[in-house]
Amino acid sequence: MQTIKGVLAAFIGVQSDNNRKIDFEQGSLTTYIIAGLIFTVLFVSVLIFIVSKIVGN
Repeated sequence: MQTIKGVLAAFIGVQSDNNRKIDFEQGSLTTYIIAGLIFTVLFVSVLIFIVSKIVGN
């Protein structure tokens, strides 16, 4: 759960310095990379869906 919270906070740019340090000390790099990729794909997919609904294609 800490990984998800850390990735989401970093993704939107509100990660505190203290939490960032905790993430680097306790988290696995592989876990953060995978979580980051998953959230990036989800974010882009949602944007594509919203734009396609607005444009009407």
